[in-house]
Amino acid sequence: MKNILLKSLALSLCLLFLFPICANAEDEQKMPVTVNAKAAILVDASTGQVLAAMNEHDRLFPASVTKVMTLLLVMEAIDSGRLNLTDTVVTSATAAAKGGSQIWLKEGETMTVDELLRAAAIYSANDACEALGEHIAGSEEALVQMLNDRAKELGMNDTHFDNCTGLDDTTDTHLTSAFDVALMSVELLKHELIQKYSTVWMDSLRNGATELVNTNKLIRFYDGATGLKTGTTAKAGCCVSASAMREGTHLVAVIMGSPTSDDRFGGAKALLNWGFANYETVTPAVDLSMITRVNVIGGIKENFMPVISELSPVLIKKGEGEKIEQSVELATDVQAPVEAGQKVGSVRFTLGGETLGEYPLTCEKRIEKLTFAEILRRFLSSFDSLMKK
Repeated sequence: MKNILLKSLALSLCLLFLFPICANAEDEQKMPVTVNAKAAILVDASTGQVLAAMNEHDRLFPASVTKVMTLLLVMEAIDSGRLNLTDTVVTSATAAAKGGSQIWLKEGETMTVDELLRAAAIYSANDACEALGEHIAGSEEALVQMLNDRAKELGMNDTHFDNCTGLDDTTDTHLTSAFDVALMSVELLKHELIQKYSTVWMDSLRNGATELVNTNKLIRFYDGATGLKTGTTAKAGCCVSASAMREGTHLVAVIMGSPTSDDRFGGAKALLNWGFANYETVTPAVDLSMITRVNVIGGIKENFMPVISELSPVLIKKGEGEKIEQSVELATDVQAPVEAGQKVGSVRFTLGGETLGEYPLTCEKRIEKLTFAEILRRFLSSFDSLMKK
């Protein structure tokens, strides 16, 4: 009996120690570089394709990386015409009371949307971020609802926001994941205006009295950096959503829960370097010889050459561009009338059996049905030409 108990205890201890080892081994397979963090992910900003990930759905405190969502709401309001950079924002008591990183806004103080964007995006000012958010939503409560509603729309299923700044001293439910941060970062980068702010290293407000230095060191030291946002609290550790573009390839590296600032930037840099070294963005070339004219039955035109829409760039592993294959499906003939934009086939690009993109082949201009009157007109025209010879 004693031997059986000893063997059972030994087996239990082995399982306890073996399980985390196996979990770490799995993470290492998913993460091609060394990252000292609780979670990380690398995605292509153009397509959202995940290139590398580790614990990407773990729910963690994001600190000021939260501001990516607030900035997204601001950019969407600007692009829709609901907000202008020259609009004046009045600081509320709630915004003025925000702690942490701030530009010391006073209740009733006014600044333009542009000035507050600079403070929030460059310096990560909590008071500026709150003032902007309240200006869009009307109140702090309405703003939080907007943040969570937009997160739901983007499919950020790991996320719940309690505020727009990421301050977490009084909450245990303000949580998101590396995957969700990547989702909202990719969405924010669709608005080109954000890079006017996220790529600035140093700036100032109040006629130079308030200096702004970007909290994202990669903006100064990493080639091609386009943003995006850092965050640090005791609960969150050191976090960053770092984006960069080189030769048309735009990547986003998210690091969450690093023990030090150097670890987060080092991890982001390592992921971005690996991404740029192993992937490239290309636009497939269309082989026009594979696209033939389509006959029109009963139309005023006998046939037409279908057109293809503008092709989108795709992310592929470096050196595999020549392996992209093109296939065409195209109707031999169609019945008139043929509408402008009517689909008559498609062009598909594949690589290694996976579809990179599929584009419709369409009729460029409407082709009317051949009527009796048109047939008679053509006959008379031909007869008249014959008589003149």
